[in-house]
Amino acid sequence: MRDAFAEALLELGARDQRIVVLGADTSVSIKTSLFGDRYPGRFFNVGIAEANMIGIAAGLALAGKVPFVSTYSAFVPGKCFDQIRNAVAYPNLDVKIVSSHGGLTVGPDGASHQTVEDVAAMRAVPRMRVVVPADAPSTRVLVTRAAGIPGPFYIRLSRPNVPTIYSPGAELDVGTANVLREGSDVSIVACGLLVNEALEAADVLSKTGVRAEVVDSHTVKPLDAETIIRSARKTGAVVTAEEHNILGGLGGAVAEAVSETHPVPVRRVGVRDTFGESGEHQELMAKYGLTSKEIVQAAKTIVRAR
Repeated sequence: MRDAFAEALLELGARDQRIVVLGADTSVSIKTSLFGDRYPGRFFNVGIAEANMIGIAAGLALAGKVPFVSTYSAFVPGKCFDQIRNAVAYPNLDVKIVSSHGGLTVGPDGASHQTVEDVAAMRAVPRMRVVVPADAPSTRVLVTRAAGIPGPFYIRLSRPNVPTIYSPGAELDVGTANVLREGSDVSIVACGLLVNEALEAADVLSKTGVRAEVVDSHTVKPLDAETIIRSARKTGAVVTAEEHNILGGLGGAVAEAVSETHPVPVRRVGVRDTFGESGEHQELMAKYGLTSKEIVQAAKTIVRAR
């Protein structure tokens, strides 16, 4: 995902002189240093001063630039919610926040660096769009799409390499969920790393006669409620899956939309309102119930209960 993000920035920088990139001493890790190598006059490493970085980005946006701000999600939004809210979202400035190392899969860095609440926090900020890509190709496309849409964005990337789901240049749009697999018995709505787990779960379920529909809801806000409710009407049950606290993230957004329009049973797969711990990312995914196994169990339970 980080490589795809860097590639998208290089392409955007070549096309649009307004694109500028800001980092907070993590630019080599996130690969935004590649933009700095090619466009040194449009790259700013502010050091370990994340709140200041958001303020600088706001000023650059007011001057007509399109700033991309990037560091780890533990630091942005982790250390500067107030600046994001008041300096970026309130005046509706064209600042794109792209945070890497979201969720438990940061791994050995432990709970202090494992943000499981960032999507919920950013989703609650008025005017903020929230995007959680599933793989490298979708990261590249959605970052590029975000650059062309005025206003603030929060785009959350994960640290580990992930299986490729989309082909290069896939047709994806901010605010439009993508049905990856048609089904009739249960809808699995996922984002980020859990999209691949949802597809694996659908394969397992098909062998037991359960036809699962898989929806990549890469845009958590604005949620594509129309697509999700259409799927819920067809299947009669929804399982959500995300590498995030089940409170306030994709699961909460889907439950809100479904309950208001077409109530069906909903089960949420995600972090069960707890902090993580140090460990390899595969171990953490298994321990905290973020695998296809838990999605299969949730789907079977909800289908049996109807």
